[in-house]
Amino acid sequence: MTTPAPLRTLRVLLVDDSEASRLALERILGDGPGLKVVGVARDGEEGLREALRLVPDVIVLDLQMPRMDGFTFLRVLMARQPVPVIVVSSQSRRTDVFKALELGALDFVAKPDRGDDELLREELLEKCATVRALRMENLSPRSAAVRLPLAPAVEPRRVAVVGASTGGPQALLKLLSALPGDLALGILVAQHMPERFTGTFAERLGRSTPFSAHEASDGDLVAEGRVMVAPGGRHLEVRRDPEGALRAAVLLPGPRDPIPRYVPSIDRLFVSAAACLGPRVCAVVLTGMGQDGRAGVAAVKRAGGLTLAESEETAVIYGMPQQAAESGAVDEVLGLGALAERLVRFAREP
Repeated sequence: MTTPAPLRTLRVLLVDDSEASRLALERILGDGPGLKVVGVARDGEEGLREALRLVPDVIVLDLQMPRMDGFTFLRVLMARQPVPVIVVSSQSRRTDVFKALELGALDFVAKPDRGDDELLREELLEKCATVRALRMENLSPRSAAVRLPLAPAVEPRRVAVVGASTGGPQALLKLLSALPGDLALGILVAQHMPERFTGTFAERLGRSTPFSAHEASDGDLVAEGRVMVAPGGRHLEVRRDPEGALRAAVLLPGPRDPIPRYVPSIDRLFVSAAACLGPRVCAVVLTGMGQDGRAGVAAVKRAGGLTLAESEETAVIYGMPQQAAESGAVDEVLGLGALAERLVRFAREP
């Protein structure tokens, strides 16, 4: 029996102006398997110098700092020497998080409201571990798209259900920005993301893509040209009401949900769409770790729908798309640009 090779130690640079935060994060990262803190910086200027000198594998970044804030730091870093960056943010700074992701940050960790250090530790170590599967060239800043006026609520002939995890906010922005705003397609998104961040993310999608977007509420109508985002900490499904209208069902997780980070569940969204829409649905699995979406694409395939997965060429983390593809239920594996083109063809098929 072959002994697996030991994990390569990831070298971490910590950039945070708060001494208390630095000490807490140093303790967390220092205890993490396969992690080593090789540098600490107290503001963006010092952080940039240390990043260029140390060339770390991952940077843990605070955004609100004196002299050079985290946003300026990200702009300069990504232009000169791209490095995976994980942002640590308070719940009150939700808008800042998505600005940082658009500037090239890999992911974020939300500071718990009640100082739950164990939850912060688990989240941060998990995010750092994803760096081992990262394709850094696929983390790049994005440009804005032109948005068309809001159309009346009309049930779409065809619906796209999209699932994503790590790297998903950037991928979704790129994918939706590449679609024409007059596309007669309803779009529902299950993005692994903490509670209270998905509403801000949906607003960002609405401002930065040709579509209107909102966080789903129970009973919302699924409509053409609109994007509905599953709330963090809730599952999103689609169902027919007694009059036959297609509506969102927002559901609390139950005791059978084994992995909290898989809430919202991509599988549950896909399976419900397959049951309601059959061949009128297209399931798309984007970047992320794990295998959420694998069972869902199989359900869509059995119902006669189209199944797509992001290719390794553009995926920040080729985990979920690979799992979906290896299930044998994916029709096509495509890069983000080709995925957009295929969705357009799907939406316009007779």
